[in-house]
Amino acid sequence: MALASPFNSRVVLDGKHFRLGEEKFFAKGVTYGPFARNGEGEHFLSREQTARDFQQIRELGANVLRVYHVPPRWFLDLAGEHGLKLLVDAPWRPQACFLDSAASREDARAAVRKVAQACARHPAVFALSVVNEIPADIVRWSGGRAVAEFIDELVNEAKTIDPDCLCTFGNYPPTEFLRPQNIDFHCFNVYLHHQKPFENYLVRLQNIAESKPLVLGEFGIDTIREGESSQREILAWQIETAFRSGVAGAVVFSFTDEWYRGERLVTDWAFGLVTRGRQPKESFATVRELFTRAPYFRLERQPFVSVVVACYNGARTLKSCLDSLARLNYPNYEVILVDDGSTDRTPQIAALHTQILYLRQENLGLSAARNTGIRAARGEIIAFTDADCRADEDWLHYLIGDLLNSKFAGIGGHNFLPPEDSWVAAAVMVSPGGPAHVMLTDRVAEHIPGCNMAFYKWALDEINGFDPIFRKAGDDVDVCWRLQQRGYKLGFSPAGFVWHYRRATFADYLQQQRGYGEAEALLVRKHPEYFNALGGSLWQGRIYSPAKFGVVLRPPMIYHGTFGSGFFQSLYSSPPAMTLTLFTSIEYHVMVTLPLLVVAVSFGFVTPLAITSLLLSLGVCTAAGAQANLPQRKKNFRSRPLVALMFFLQPIMRGAARYQGRLNLRATPLTAARHLDFLNLKYQGRNFDEVKFASEQYVDRLAFVGGILEELDRQEWPNKSDVGWNNYDVEVFGNRWNRLQLTTATEHFDTGGQIIRCRLRTFWSLPAKIVFWAALGSELLIIGFLWRLYPWLWLLLLTMPIIAWLLRQQQRDLQRLIALFLDDVATQFKLAKIPDNTSPQAPNKSAGGRPAA
Repeated sequence: MALASPFNSRVVLDGKHFRLGEEKFFAKGVTYGPFARNGEGEHFLSREQTARDFQQIRELGANVLRVYHVPPRWFLDLAGEHGLKLLVDAPWRPQACFLDSAASREDARAAVRKVAQACARHPAVFALSVVNEIPADIVRWSGGRAVAEFIDELVNEAKTIDPDCLCTFGNYPPTEFLRPQNIDFHCFNVYLHHQKPFENYLVRLQNIAESKPLVLGEFGIDTIREGESSQREILAWQIETAFRSGVAGAVVFSFTDEWYRGERLVTDWAFGLVTRGRQPKESFATVRELFTRAPYFRLERQPFVSVVVACYNGARTLKSCLDSLARLNYPNYEVILVDDGSTDRTPQIAALHTQILYLRQENLGLSAARNTGIRAARGEIIAFTDADCRADEDWLHYLIGDLLNSKFAGIGGHNFLPPEDSWVAAAVMVSPGGPAHVMLTDRVAEHIPGCNMAFYKWALDEINGFDPIFRKAGDDVDVCWRLQQRGYKLGFSPAGFVWHYRRATFADYLQQQRGYGEAEALLVRKHPEYFNALGGSLWQGRIYSPAKFGVVLRPPMIYHGTFGSGFFQSLYSSPPAMTLTLFTSIEYHVMVTLPLLVVAVSFGFVTPLAITSLLLSLGVCTAAGAQANLPQRKKNFRSRPLVALMFFLQPIMRGAARYQGRLNLRATPLTAARHLDFLNLKYQGRNFDEVKFASEQYVDRLAFVGGILEELDRQEWPNKSDVGWNNYDVEVFGNRWNRLQLTTATEHFDTGGQIIRCRLRTFWSLPAKIVFWAALGSELLIIGFLWRLYPWLWLLLLTMPIIAWLLRQQQRDLQRLIALFLDDVATQFKLAKIPDNTSPQAPNKSAGGRPAA
């Protein structure tokens, strides 16, 4: 990676980084000035002194200068001759309430236009900053949203003159909540002199930046107060920490102690790497060494990594995927392509890549293919991506580096829309149902998407890899949950990203969502504790996705600190109005819209309620389409209507597949069902609302509950355990029609011994509720239309008690099975069952008994 760049090249965006020609461009810079006016009235030094400074800056290893005034043409040309790029700030002062004055706003626009015109299309220009450090109280006065919109307006002014110029603004911690949409990258000035807070804040800034590059626009140390040795030590770990965290650039404040505020020389600060006389300080050599090594600081170790790609008919993008994996900036890895019975050109494409290990199997599904890759893997770490992804060349460098620098068992990263993908793919990206990561904190993830994830092999072996029941999707969710259930944590690497090609057509998108719905049905069955009664997933963390999950009605909240004086002023985004999303759900369409439309058709006219119901759904989808954050270069007049349509149809397609899977829920495990006839004879008429067990020895209730959970899993009973918010210990999904909640309590006696009481409460399952209420609704509808012709139709309602009685019999069967099941578990703990007609009494005192606490 050469420091000097071709004079005629311009820096462009490349995901979380920049690119200059064929190579990535990492900004390694220093600030320069502002200075007193020279003989030509410019806020720059003489041409001769500037040339000497540029030579010294090139010796430093820097490739970017940040300047705070409009550079004259000779300055731009001289920078280009020395292989330097310029980050240019528009020189207007935001220290006044500029939004209150039309003249002040026009002055700001004029300043940006002047900079843009002076720098337009010059190859020495890296980017324009339209404003630097707006005071927090000014932002609070005018309103964060209004200020952000004005920043966007200034960016538009610059891009009107030079559309290809990169634009940003200089932000800092007191206004970190500002979220302008049109900037190309985030630029933050950060002055933190302690390493751990600096590391933590960079992680936070990466989450704020999300899919855009992050540049540290200013950071530095004052040698008057801190001393030269402290400046050297602090800058050393700041530069290394910044680039290890995946920043796209870092600019040290400043090159020299000579700088001016207004027209006055600043004498009480000395942040320079050189003195006013251009004598290098101790930090100069250190920064030069760090800039030479940046951005690829050596990892503490470089374990062998196996990259597994599962592919089924992915020929459209497979070549791009394999080509990218052959160019990874990591020295110790292998690529394993598992062909899951493809019928397209996948084998022929694989044959062109002789460096990979190609494995072919019959079509067994995504999880089975990934397990095949795991078995063949030689790596200590196994990384996964998909055939429709193209890995960034630094993907493994950052992903593995962040994993090694943590105690995580697995780690994931971003998946971005490739620049060459279509406008339809861009609309798919901002529509619901795409791959997203879920964050519990700035570092800890609750879920990482399967197209970009890596795990230690021992962690995957411990949970027996991926569950083969997940053939199309859901395997990544299942693995994340199972690892977390074992006490492991997952992390996120903001700089370890892949490019992910989205579905290319509307039909492909809907087919994908149907597959996701089928996977959700399997997840509900296996992990019911993570879902609500309707089968919707329950996440504890924040979902990071280009798609908005619902319609946002309230503006975000901002913590300003007392009287607006907080140094770190954070934004707390308002959650989407999930109540409104109910109007797009399949449940709403089936239970409300469809009956109203049936009534309207039956009576021969459209009722106001039917129109209102349909308009509510369409209105929510239209609002979601209007709020969609579409990429600027990928949207046209069809984009938002397409997004709205996908918001309307996605819940229907995904929900229908989910309910189909849930209604096909397997019945009671056969090992228990074999006992059902025997139980009906032996325990006919018995009450199993509660069972009790006695012991003369102490038995820990939590250990007993743990034994119940282990035995439920061994016998493959679907179950959900309490996570602290329920009034039951275990919920068992025993058969198609009912579920059971088990609650335990322990009674201790002064004479020694104890009794463990188990309460068994049964409830109708989702299919049972659907059958009962659908039957009742159908009968009432029939009676309502035909009772005048057939008065006897009221007798149809007599079937409802019969249905309820049959369902109650199913509940009693489930109670009997669980009672027998508890007998087996109690035997393992040497507990004696107390007959249900016996009142609780203290067990006989024995020598080994433990008195109640």
